[in-house]
Amino acid sequence: MTKYNENNERIKRKYLVFLKQAKGQNEASIDAVAKAISRFETYSQCRDFKQFHYEQAIGFKRHLVKQKHHRTGQALSMATLNSTVRHLKAFIEWLSREVGYKSRINYSDAEYFNLSDKNARIAKAKRSKKVPTLEQVKHVLDTMPNNTAIERRNRALIAFTLLTGARDSAIASFKLKHVDFNAGSVFQDARQVNTKNSKSFMTYFFPVGEEVLAIVEDWLKYLKVELLFGNDDPLFPKSLIGNGAGQSFEVVGLAKEHWTTANAIRGVFKQAFLGAGLDYYSPHVFRNLLAKLAQTSCQTPEQFKAWSQNLGHANVLTTFFSYGEVQVDRQGEIIESMKTPFAAEGTGSEVDLIAQAVVDKLNAENERKP
Repeated sequence: MTKYNENNERIKRKYLVFLKQAKGQNEASIDAVAKAISRFETYSQCRDFKQFHYEQAIGFKRHLVKQKHHRTGQALSMATLNSTVRHLKAFIEWLSREVGYKSRINYSDAEYFNLSDKNARIAKAKRSKKVPTLEQVKHVLDTMPNNTAIERRNRALIAFTLLTGARDSAIASFKLKHVDFNAGSVFQDARQVNTKNSKSFMTYFFPVGEEVLAIVEDWLKYLKVELLFGNDDPLFPKSLIGNGAGQSFEVVGLAKEHWTTANAIRGVFKQAFLGAGLDYYSPHVFRNLLAKLAQTSCQTPEQFKAWSQNLGHANVLTTFFSYGEVQVDRQGEIIESMKTPFAAEGTGSEVDLIAQAVVDKLNAENERKP
């Protein structure tokens, strides 16, 4: 079976450069595209892309349905199928405009990568995400050890994530100078911080409790006073590996270096939650927790807008639709409370204002569309 095609490799490289340099896509997105194309080449036995025919797209979809996840052994999810064929559709559309390919590939043939309407709806259906409660996170913080430098860092890491809702990639790249504790803020400066879409914005500490704030304050003092860290040193330094008592390599302290990826941060979260007797929750889920907290904390449209901006969302609807779904149990409570006139009156006019603000925003955006 052919495992390599020189023509394919050259045009793939050109396409991936196009995605990065012309479309501005990040490495994770480009890796997903490369994986999708690789799956298709495995199916076609690396047949030259110039020989692409719409029947290959049809056959590939049948092939993909039969594939198993390499870790779980389960069938690939409909969301995975949808993203894979979507990447391939975009690739074939691009190929159909390239010299040497446009005379061989019809632009419309890419449409055969589409899933059925039914499967597309299944793939795009929003599923309720499991989110920890504020009390559960505080329980984790209470149970975490706080003696060594590593333990203090790990505890402060979880407290800081709750306090700011920052993404793990940003947390790995924060420097001490980005945090202004007196102002209660952290500047997510895209010139030095790995923010989503390289966007710079200010985040003010969320009102999640004085005990959480105290953990972060103690950590900042520890870094500056005891370890003599400067403004350009990492807020959460990586572990320092050295020779231990048994002359073997082990963690011996903190290095004045940033983590290169967020993998270690997710490892800290997993160890902390499991150690506290709870299910593991990733750092990113803390953003869902904060969005859920907004539903009970924000009383006016202006407050909700400020909360949304604090998460780095330019559009308040992003917070509503991507992070702020009502949990199923809470959904039942709300519907139950509306069964009596008294309870309905008790919901307050502020909630009506927020709902109306969302409607007004949607109407305004629809009017701007051509």
